[in-house]
Amino acid sequence: MNEIRREPANRTNGRAMTPVFHILFSGTLLWGTMNMAPAQSSSRQRKPHLIQLDQAAVESMDVFKGPPETYTIRSGFMVLPPSRSVGRHSTGNNEEALIVFAGTGELRLTGGPTFKLKPYCVTYCPPSTEHDVTNTGSDTLRYVWLVAKAKP
Repeated sequence: MNEIRREPANRTNGRAMTPVFHILFSGTLLWGTMNMAPAQSSSRQRKPHLIQLDQAAVESMDVFKGPPETYTIRSGFMVLPPSRSVGRHSTGNNEEALIVFAGTGELRLTGGPTFKLKPYCVTYCPPSTEHDVTNTGSDTLRYVWLVAKAKP
């Protein structure tokens, strides 16, 4: 099976924060954070902003690359053709969510369950979870993945 691999999650030290996000069915991802840590004059304030995802995209793209744009969040818009896999990888010290917009597939957890993916479902992988995503359908699987530091 062909694989598409992405970079491992960013493992930078971050501040405690409460993520706030809205996902609109049009494919727009709006993300902001409310900083819950004491303000420090040496740190740059993160600002809410909007990123428009291309519903007709033919390849994956980064959405958030971590610092300095966010404290610890990394994210991407995955465009996975039929019969392709992202490749087995671990969440490490991060937690990960997948938000599916189009297509069908499976999230396979090593030594654990397999979740069927379909439009408008959301999955969660806790820290230290090895997993893989495979497109099991005949259409392109399109989803946003989000990872954030979970352990100190």
